[in-house]
Amino acid sequence: METLETVISAVKGYVWDWGIPVGDSAIPLVVIALIGTGVFLTLRLGLIQLRHFGHGVAVATGRYDDPQSTGDVSHFQALTTALSATVGIGNIAGVALAIHWGGPGALVWMWLTAILGMATKYAEVTLSMHYRSVHQDADKVVGTVSGGPMYYIEHGLGANWKWMAMFFAGMLGFTAFLTGNAIQANTIADTLQTEVGINPWITGAVLAVIVASVILGGIKRIGRITSILAPLMAAIYVLCALLIVLLNFSDVIPAFGTIFREAFSPTAGVAGTGVGAILVTMTYGVNRGLFSNEAGQGSAPIAHAAAKTEEPVSEAVVALLGPFIDTIVICTMTALVIVVTGVYSERVPTEITLGGGDLSWVSGDAGVGYEDVAAPAEILIQNGTHAAGSAVFVAWHEVALETLYTDEGRTQAFTGSVFPARGEAVDDEGNVYVSLWGMAIESGAPLTTYAFRTGLSPLGDWGHFVVIFSVLLFGISTAIAWSYYGDRCAIYLFGEGAVVPYKVVYLIMHLLGAGVVGAAGISLVWDLGDIALGIVILPNLIALVLLSGKIKELTDDYFERKPWKTSGKV
Repeated sequence: METLETVISAVKGYVWDWGIPVGDSAIPLVVIALIGTGVFLTLRLGLIQLRHFGHGVAVATGRYDDPQSTGDVSHFQALTTALSATVGIGNIAGVALAIHWGGPGALVWMWLTAILGMATKYAEVTLSMHYRSVHQDADKVVGTVSGGPMYYIEHGLGANWKWMAMFFAGMLGFTAFLTGNAIQANTIADTLQTEVGINPWITGAVLAVIVASVILGGIKRIGRITSILAPLMAAIYVLCALLIVLLNFSDVIPAFGTIFREAFSPTAGVAGTGVGAILVTMTYGVNRGLFSNEAGQGSAPIAHAAAKTEEPVSEAVVALLGPFIDTIVICTMTALVIVVTGVYSERVPTEITLGGGDLSWVSGDAGVGYEDVAAPAEILIQNGTHAAGSAVFVAWHEVALETLYTDEGRTQAFTGSVFPARGEAVDDEGNVYVSLWGMAIESGAPLTTYAFRTGLSPLGDWGHFVVIFSVLLFGISTAIAWSYYGDRCAIYLFGEGAVVPYKVVYLIMHLLGAGVVGAAGISLVWDLGDIALGIVILPNLIALVLLSGKIKELTDDYFERKPWKTSGKV
């Protein structure tokens, strides 16, 4: 397992960290591509995300819907399906991870990603609708239309680009198994095991049954379910977050001050951010912002392509609302709760399982940041602390532990050796321990859970149930929506007969994500998702830039004709 983690970490570093050198660091190519494409499309389309935001809201309300148009779901259902895929674990665990690694300032870079991403998503959906494929004699499971980057790459750029379309479809189909599926199941199982003590395999089995009952009914059933589930889960989560903000109102302005200050001049961070390490803050903010709103990734256009309309731009203006709702609203509420409560840098009593969990081995310190390193043969501990001169430290959530104890009450400091390869510690008297205790930093969904529990504590000890419930709903809805993304990729590559086999494998992966993958630790699962995510971005962004002229043509034509005024419908 250690070798696998090392390989995955190296690959992730190559995908997300390789780029243009700047001083001792580098601006990642993926970050440059995402922000650069967003800026280019924003300027090429004349600030489309600001000028036509209101029209997007109007179309999403159903005011211009025509049930007789080509497609499978309404404008609103297409938006909620896409939001079900984007509003998920990224809003809960992803924001917490961004702050854990990049500091509070990472939120500013998430905002930037979202604002630029609104133009990117508009462009994606315009092309996806324009080049979508209509199925003849399709059944309810297959649906009547398919769209997405693979279609506009092949039909927009020409047959010579089909290899890139097939590569995109293959990689996004693989991404669906991890990013939209295994990670969701993993986080739900991890949260329920931590908070309630439910075995991950039981969680996985129940989740697989729930997801199956929806996705086997096709996009129309998915659209009906998400049109109820997405607004409900977002409302509950945001209202509870607003309540915490109101209870800590005096800390809100200082929290925003911290967020903006740390974005451009980071101080000593919790895990990955060292003093002045702005590139770390920026990278994690953009990384988690993308994971949350998916702009530029090419997945959401697949859901929007199912909308009932003959006008590509009418669905595109609806789509640009997605990053705003997902990141500007929901992610911001998560970040505010974490920052105003101050829990992101607070240590909590934790059982340090030496055989796995979130255990790691790091070098560095709080000032320069921590870096994962290979496990040494032995780590000496004296009176609970690392021996003088230690270069490698026992860490939890990639942050070195200050003091280790043998008991849950933390009254008996540990003296002896920790043996990473054996997953155990031996004290000076020869007693063997498979777990020690200490004060550790939280991260991911447990950090957000702790923030809600702390923030709502004046009203009782129930805040953590809000996050548990939200993780459950967000994770299920995301897995449901991502199954549709994957089966459209399967149709493109292998034909309509591949839909049902794909869904069966998808459900198996959901079960494994909760059980097998969950046992490996959430960081490993996130790394796998990040790798797949980074790989699928570039083909889509290349197509968007090359086809930006077509996007501009369709946009200008739509707003010159104003079809919603002449016919009353779009």
